Amino acid sequence: MGQAAISGIVPPDGRVSGGYERLSKTQPDGKQNLSFLVSGAYCAACIQKIESSLKSYTGVTTTRLNFSTGKLFVEWEGPISRANDFVQAVENLGYAVRPYDEGQKKILDEEERFLMLCLGIAGFAMGNIMLVSVGLWTTTTQTMGEMTRDFMHWVSAIIAIPAVLFCGRPFFRSALNALSKGRTNMDVPISIGLILTLSISLFETMRRGEDAFFDSAVMLVFFLLIGRYLDFRARKQAKDSAADLLAGMDGFAKMIEDDGSIINIPIRQLCTGQIVQIAVGEKFPADGIIHHGNTDVDISLVTGESVPSPVVAGEKIYAGTINLTAPVTMRVSKAAEDSLLADLSRLMEQAVQGQAKYVRMADRAARLYTPVVHTLAALAFIGWFFIGHLPWEQSLMIAVTVLIITCPCALGLAVPVVQVLATGKLMKAGILVKSGDALERLAAIDTIFLDKTGTLTLGKPALTFFENEEVLKRAASLAGHSHHPLSRALCESYKGQLVGVQNVIEHPGQGLEATLEGQMIRLGSRTWCGNTKAEDIDQIELWYREGNNNPSLFCFSDQLRSDSANTIGQFHRVGLYPVLISGDRAPIVEKIAHECLIDSFYAHMKPQEKFVMMEDAQNSGRNVLMIGDGLNDAPTLAKANVSMAPGTAIDVAQNAADIIFMGDRLAPVYQTYETARMTQKLVKENFLLAVIYNLVAIPLAVAGMVNPLVAAIAMSGSSLVVIANSFRLRFAK
Repeated sequence: MGQAAISGIVPPDGRVSGGYERLSKTQPDGKQNLSFLVSGAYCAACIQKIESSLKSYTGVTTTRLNFSTGKLFVEWEGPISRANDFVQAVENLGYAVRPYDEGQKKILDEEERFLMLCLGIAGFAMGNIMLVSVGLWTTTTQTMGEMTRDFMHWVSAIIAIPAVLFCGRPFFRSALNALSKGRTNMDVPISIGLILTLSISLFETMRRGEDAFFDSAVMLVFFLLIGRYLDFRARKQAKDSAADLLAGMDGFAKMIEDDGSIINIPIRQLCTGQIVQIAVGEKFPADGIIHHGNTDVDISLVTGESVPSPVVAGEKIYAGTINLTAPVTMRVSKAAEDSLLADLSRLMEQAVQGQAKYVRMADRAARLYTPVVHTLAALAFIGWFFIGHLPWEQSLMIAVTVLIITCPCALGLAVPVVQVLATGKLMKAGILVKSGDALERLAAIDTIFLDKTGTLTLGKPALTFFENEEVLKRAASLAGHSHHPLSRALCESYKGQLVGVQNVIEHPGQGLEATLEGQMIRLGSRTWCGNTKAEDIDQIELWYREGNNNPSLFCFSDQLRSDSANTIGQFHRVGLYPVLISGDRAPIVEKIAHECLIDSFYAHMKPQEKFVMMEDAQNSGRNVLMIGDGLNDAPTLAKANVSMAPGTAIDVAQNAADIIFMGDRLAPVYQTYETARMTQKLVKENFLLAVIYNLVAIPLAVAGMVNPLVAAIAMSGSSLVVIANSFRLRFAK
């Protein structure tokens, strides 16, 4: 590694090279082009300034800045490396730039625009066709005359047929895709109903009949599109939450090479071991270790707290945190695709793909729907035509009405909309739901198992007692040679000059041993260097011994999360039973249990014993939530009915947990539980609304008491009611 890379933050010539040529494209005619996003261009003057500045470069043939999307396109003749000059030119004008990603966001935006276009056209068509239909509804043929009626039918046909064929494409495409794969979905009968309604209405118009329902088809498409768009928006918001997290991976990082030069490299191409420079105000592009320099960082992404946290060389840092006060360098410890940001995005993707009980019920109902409703429609046609002796046109219209009114859209939306809204709401609160059925399982719990260290407490021991300053100084000098949490806490508590110790040896499970001023010194457990006859205390202890002198005691306490007692009290009030299980000593566990109002507590618990206790509780019929953060908690987390882990937990614990919460407070656990209960309540209400609707609507349709227009309004209305009911979750506390 070159000297600049080791010692400094700035390369010898102060320049940063390379980067955007990696994203440029060479055309068949030999020209190069590059697209990137420009932030901060808010008016036509900005666009003109950027475009004219780039056009002044020799060889530049095209520059276009899209005001709506912020996408800047540059085309030029010459070497591909000139891409960096153009990017630098835009930055020199005072605008921020980053790579343009034509991936998922573009697809979602295009889908949203398409749905909005269809919705707008359908609404416009419905408004116009209603003007015609009001006359047909309120006036008899005898009053208006057959010629006028036929003319109004043809006007309705001219409006309805192109509108339905264009705006119905979301449903037609879905139906054709399902049928091409030998399957059916709820869009198949919708499509059949729309096409039959148009066909019969056109046939009636051509034969100068009375029963034309063009307005029904247009209205059905309009209301169906409203439901589909609201569902799309709910899902897009959840995806946007993950996309916002991943936005930090779309740019470039300044990587320091062996010769000290700095090059721009796409963040997604960062690899373990590379050294990266981070300026003040920039986000850390990957998980890593501070290599050089000290600074304060905004770690709200990880902890949920807005108070800046100081970091020094050797400390871990996460992707997405913001450098606040001084430039530093960082050694990458995880590639971008394995970083915290990427993990959070994957969790969000998993959260909307679960297979909860109600999701499975809705899926089964949707699968049964197509054959059942088609059979029901066929029986309605046969019954009215052969038994009721109605004309075939009227019998077929009743069958179409059955197809339309019995659409299970409300049933299909009952679970997904609530689930997406719930996970998105929790995500904004720093709570990550990893599986779709986690909230369903959480709502059913009656018992909570809690680990102590890192769960009820912050897992950060602080020195609370020592005999005198001189002993602290000498003990801290020895503790500085260990990474043990208690040793680090001891070092942090002493702010003065340390003394030099020699021949340091660390004895696993016992402590440290060294030589100081010709004497052997020890720092460690009571049995190794302490007073075995001393009274057992309810604090974490560490002993220091020098030669044959009497050992000195240092006491530490692991600070409770500020709201642990209040959160446990909330669980008590809703009838849940908390149990504290910890591997720590009995006096410490008992003290924490009393402070948190927990009646049942167990100390000296080994991982196997925690696992057995979980099995026993489940065998006795209890539904258990396990909250833990350590390696010893992982088996129990996996065994529990549902599990949660703090964001500070080790990877193994986080992988085993169903839900992860960020920050230094325990309140997110209760918040998640309340959201889970509200979610299940809304899902049940949605199912009930869908069932009641079908129980009322289907008999009316089969009995011929409903025409296609009323069926369209009723079916669409049922979906909108379910969606509106689901959105109550947003306003719940």
